[in-house]
Amino acid sequence: MSAILGISAFYHDSAAALVVDGEIVAAAQEERFSRRKHDDSFPAQAIRYCLDEAGIAPEELDYVGFYEKPFLKLERLLETYLATAPRGFRSFLEFAPLWAKRKLHLPREIGRGLPGYRRQIVFAEHHESHAASAFFPSPFDEAAILTLDGVGEWATATYGTGRGNRVELAREVRFPHSLGLLYSAFTWFTGFRVNSGEYKLMGLAPYGTPKYADRIREHLIDLKPDGSFRLDMSYFGYCHGLRMTSNRFHALFGGPPRRPESPIGQREIDIAASIQAVAEEAMLAAARHVHAETGMRNLVLAGGVALNCVGNGRILREGPFDDVWIQPAAGDAGGALGVALLIWHQLLDRPRQARTPDAQRGSLLGPRAADDDVRAFLDGAGAVYEEYADDASLCEAVAGLLADEQVVGWFQGRMEFGPRALGARSILGDARSPVMQSVLNRKIKFRESFRPFAPSVLRERVDEFFEMRPRSNSPYMLFVAPVRESRRIAVDETETAAQGIERLQAPRSDVPAVTHVDYSARVQTVDADQHGRYAALLRAFEAKTGSPVLVNTSFNVRGEPIVCTPEDAWNCFLATDMDVLVLERFVIRKRAQPDADDPPPELSVRRPPGRHPPRRVQTRPASKALLEINRNPSARELRWFGLLLAAFVAVAGGLVHWRLEAPEAARMAWAAGAALTVVYAAVRPWRRFVWLGLSHAAFPIGWIVSHLALAASYFLVLTPIGLAMRPFRRDPLARAPDRSAASHWTARRPVHDVRRYFRQF
Repeated sequence: MSAILGISAFYHDSAAALVVDGEIVAAAQEERFSRRKHDDSFPAQAIRYCLDEAGIAPEELDYVGFYEKPFLKLERLLETYLATAPRGFRSFLEFAPLWAKRKLHLPREIGRGLPGYRRQIVFAEHHESHAASAFFPSPFDEAAILTLDGVGEWATATYGTGRGNRVELAREVRFPHSLGLLYSAFTWFTGFRVNSGEYKLMGLAPYGTPKYADRIREHLIDLKPDGSFRLDMSYFGYCHGLRMTSNRFHALFGGPPRRPESPIGQREIDIAASIQAVAEEAMLAAARHVHAETGMRNLVLAGGVALNCVGNGRILREGPFDDVWIQPAAGDAGGALGVALLIWHQLLDRPRQARTPDAQRGSLLGPRAADDDVRAFLDGAGAVYEEYADDASLCEAVAGLLADEQVVGWFQGRMEFGPRALGARSILGDARSPVMQSVLNRKIKFRESFRPFAPSVLRERVDEFFEMRPRSNSPYMLFVAPVRESRRIAVDETETAAQGIERLQAPRSDVPAVTHVDYSARVQTVDADQHGRYAALLRAFEAKTGSPVLVNTSFNVRGEPIVCTPEDAWNCFLATDMDVLVLERFVIRKRAQPDADDPPPELSVRRPPGRHPPRRVQTRPASKALLEINRNPSARELRWFGLLLAAFVAVAGGLVHWRLEAPEAARMAWAAGAALTVVYAAVRPWRRFVWLGLSHAAFPIGWIVSHLALAASYFLVLTPIGLAMRPFRRDPLARAPDRSAASHWTARRPVHDVRRYFRQF
């Protein structure tokens, strides 16, 4: 048996994936266990789950892979600071401590998280991990590969080919020119959060008109017919500061960025439509160029931009490829799976056999809950529930509840890997209901009213409702398709006088809860082979209502990760206006609970129904350091602290005796130190108070000294070097693009030495 663990961490969406003898055994994001959305910490809990799922210990692993090369990324960051200094100091204050503490010591961090593992660690390039995650699980023997994201080490976009058990990337676009960062800049400018608000910007786009698209093409991006691009960096601030955009950007679009949580104006709506149009144009142009260069019939996609399902839908419908497959965890989380598969196929040269529909098992790779565990939890919680003996009776009962327009939390089987709920951790509703979209947004999800919901539809009937080929396979909810003309309801918006987000109020099809204002829908197809009990529920709903379509949204509320355990699902159920919770074969009705009329409890970051949550505030390094001090130290830490305290007093007394020739003072210092050490060792409750007191006393001194040291290194070392180098080299962050160039794709350096996988650069 050969077991390979892949890890992604320390940027956002940390994750772990386990591959055993080439089979994907388990994969999960750390946020689902820690309950911190987009958790970037070392994925210790996700790793523990993956190993437990396979029944192996860390020392039994054959390889551990990390999804990018940290020293190559460090090179890019240092180059950026050299090119922008003396600007960028605030960004440097966040960068330096993080790298000094964790990222420069990845083998040590991985060793701490995997006690007992003593073998080498494999480091793949970021986009190589993306490419592997897209091609190796795909159903194709060979395919063109296109990866698009914010940035990895230097690359922001790559393309190449996958054949058999090899992936080869031929061309790339390099930082700071990035389609993902361009889209994120507009996400930030319109008041949403980078790395999580891009979905909102995409959902907002259909309400507007792309009136700023020409302005974006003329000033911000030089987009070539082959899909390559360069940005004018004078409009952006992400290279040197904590803002994504510059004052010049703000002037171009008529004023400062929208404040988060403030009302969304027509400017923001039209800006969203404009950047979405440009992003789709770039994605489609790149896909056409890759087809022309590679001659492949099929395409695979990965990287954060591959989660832009509107652009994906256009590539599928308008592009030259016969078929397109997208990694369901296309963002950084999927890099963990990519590096594990890369080790198995590319490093170890193990054969690969393409599978239909794919090798990702429906992306249902997370933990499950046994019926006995669910029953024990519900009994312990004092819940009133009904238990069903088989799938047929369960689905019949739940289909009836859905037909009565009740909102159902659906928790079944293994949790999904990736950002989409695919029928395992989902909130479901009747797509025929004209009020379901509003109810779900306001009373269940506590999120912006304009955001659309996705349909789940039986695969054999997908073409009856959406403009897709018969039996099209879209199990991962990564393609947007138009609703069939025959299903649409004509809306005279001049007569209703609806503008902007108000356009949402008019039903647009006979499945209005999943039809966006532009008659589009993000489609998930469901079949028994991939979805089991969820497919049975859709069939039961179809038998009862004649409709094979349900609303499917993720089982969470705004600001929280998708639920992982029955306890998470129960907490979410209690804190919202959800009507029914289905945990495996157990049905819990809200009105049947003893405290059904009580207000929902304040659980985690939950809030009373009908209110928007407070915006999550980003924690600064100083605040994180104080939180670290205020935590409860472990017994081991307290013992070490006591030893350090005794050593400090002994050394201080010796220095007083030696340098000041004051034996009496030295003896007093030693006596006081000995007394304090004895008390510290003997009286356990005092240990934490001593630890906290001295830590708080030392914190301001350490904060001042560290900031002075960082300022000295930045302004006295990095800045002079950067200023001296600029006249003698090409600026890697050139502000204005060369629009006369035929293409902005650059060749990647071919490297055939497998030893590169064991280096961090």
